[in-house]
Amino acid sequence: MGGGLSGLVSALELAGTHQVDLFEQRPVPGGCLGSYRIGDYWIEEYYHHCFAGDAALLDLFDTLQVADRLVWLRGSTGYYVDGTIHPLTTPTEILRYPHLTLMEKARLGLLTLRSRRLDVSALDGITAKDFILDNLGSGIYSSFFEPLLKSKFGDRSGEVSAAWLISRIAIRSDRGAGGERLGYLKGGFRHFVARLEEEATRRGASILPDTPVEEIQREGSEWVVNGRSYDAVVSTLPPQVTADLAGLDIAEIPYQGAACMTLALDRDVTDGIYWLNMKDAAPYGAVVSHTNFAPFEWYGEHIVYLASYFTGRLPEGFEQSMLADFCRRFSVDEDEVHWHRLAVDPYAGPVYTTGLRNRLPDYEEHGLFLAGMFSPPNYPERSMNGSVVAGQEVAKRVLARYPDA
Repeated sequence: MGGGLSGLVSALELAGTHQVDLFEQRPVPGGCLGSYRIGDYWIEEYYHHCFAGDAALLDLFDTLQVADRLVWLRGSTGYYVDGTIHPLTTPTEILRYPHLTLMEKARLGLLTLRSRRLDVSALDGITAKDFILDNLGSGIYSSFFEPLLKSKFGDRSGEVSAAWLISRIAIRSDRGAGGERLGYLKGGFRHFVARLEEEATRRGASILPDTPVEEIQREGSEWVVNGRSYDAVVSTLPPQVTADLAGLDIAEIPYQGAACMTLALDRDVTDGIYWLNMKDAAPYGAVVSHTNFAPFEWYGEHIVYLASYFTGRLPEGFEQSMLADFCRRFSVDEDEVHWHRLAVDPYAGPVYTTGLRNRLPDYEEHGLFLAGMFSPPNYPERSMNGSVVAGQEVAKRVLARYPDA
């Protein structure tokens, strides 16, 4: 159940030895890795890239014969403070940044160097706020980390663990003078999703788009999903959604939603920066200029993402207020926007609160198999690689329990 990355990978692993039906509520599989078709190109609904350490994902690219599309690019970063864009990619730019003292910059640099050696499991019970205050001081917290945490987690930013923060810093520390080294597929990750779907289908899986799961029932030794009987069920839905559908007691994982606007312009508005974090209050926490990362020539227009996270409901008129704020703040006339789309997912990812490590569900709960963004490979930070590993791991457990087709 669920045609996101973990669901597609588990279907791929199980097809051929078992009859597999993959239920997906959207018209096409992919989940948060879904894409728009714009003219003659594809672009992801939510910004994506991969990392050199994503071993399982890179191996799967090879298996599916899309590795020839993989290109390694440089991702530059910056911070938008008091209406000004501050580039923060090169050592010189960091030294020039006026909102931290030289000593604070030295402490921040030292933490970045240490991040890969820290035991994140030991940080699960400490909030990111307390860790920064204790190790780096209030100045770095209030002027640098607090706005980032609030833009990412909103009202729950004070609950987020230091394990998430350090993991995030460590994974983003592969950078040289030109920026962070990041991977992307030429033509977009749509080609990866299409090959996953194609290969799973070739092995015998049935992918059922536009088919939301409405109920799961246990009948004797079988599970019944939407009236169909199965020996085993793999759910990649959030655990609390699975629990409601099946009437089971499965520990809830805190989730947040994402509202991501993608738009196209004739010109760059972020001074060549790929990832611009927003310190100033705005309806979005980051401006991700995709074509300051992937070549402009692939698209013929500048692609920009506006990234926002939320809990509960989006405010009325959010889409228009987001676009209007962007246009005002970056001196863009709305007539300059070629097109825009808003993708909204109420379960875009877990909120990595303190103590979450011990609350993650097992791959098997009450006879159901579970895998997804809430699985151990996606702790303490979710990634495409983590979702691939989760899909592979849950398939291993199904095969161990049901070795015969």
